[in-house]
Amino acid sequence: MEEKMMNQEITQPTEPKKLKKRDITKSMWIYYAGAELSNSYERLQSLVFCASMTPVLKKLYSTDEELSAALKRHLVFFNTEGILGAIIQGIAISMEEQKANGEDISDDTITGIKTGLMGPVAGMGDAIIWAAIMPIIFSIFLPFASNGSPIGGIMPLILYPLLTILISYFLIHNGYTLGKKSIVSLLHGGRMKNIIFTANIIGLTMMGALSASYVNLSTPLQFSFSGGSEIIIQDVLDMIAPGLLPLAAVFIIYFYLKKRGPRYNRILLTVVIVAIITSLLGIF
Repeated sequence: MEEKMMNQEITQPTEPKKLKKRDITKSMWIYYAGAELSNSYERLQSLVFCASMTPVLKKLYSTDEELSAALKRHLVFFNTEGILGAIIQGIAISMEEQKANGEDISDDTITGIKTGLMGPVAGMGDAIIWAAIMPIIFSIFLPFASNGSPIGGIMPLILYPLLTILISYFLIHNGYTLGKKSIVSLLHGGRMKNIIFTANIIGLTMMGALSASYVNLSTPLQFSFSGGSEIIIQDVLDMIAPGLLPLAAVFIIYFYLKKRGPRYNRILLTVVIVAIITSLLGIF
């Protein structure tokens, strides 16, 4: 009788491991706080990604060997856009939960999913977050700042984190709920290209509006001829295209950024020096 009861205890199925919503949210906060800050030259965001997965992995794996293996597979090279990257995190958490419950998911499968999604998600994130949302927020409050209102400086610092936190929260929980289907449905049928294209158009439109409104550049140069006639260079440029000089200045800085990277201090210093010299010479 005792032997029969022991056999029943041995064969009794264990309760499946299930993460709670707050566990996933906790992982999101860790990744959000350090995605753009804690980068190593060797593996970039892998350190903060592994740190964000640690609370989840500790709940899923009970033995030191399993936990150690899980931590190691999330220490491989990883780099993507920090806000939309939350969807990869949600998918990884979902796959880890399935693996912990005995499903046939290998280490290479989890690493492969992460690696395969880094590039597409980074492209979407750069286009949506940095080229659309951020310029729109700043363009809304720049007039307040130019008029001396503190709202122009305070509101972007409130709205940008608020919006990006909401986006990360939505993506990580949907990535966890839908698993691999969440990103596959987004990539299917060219949706990703449409999203990136739309965000780029919005971002470029906003940057063009900002450049036209807040970049002021003109030249006082003029030439006089013996007959008494004068040619004012600024009038000639305005007949060709109004705002041609500000547009040229923006494109020069843009091409420098594209070729040399985001060296903002050098750009700012160069603009100040060029402005002083050309002003003294009477060119601009």
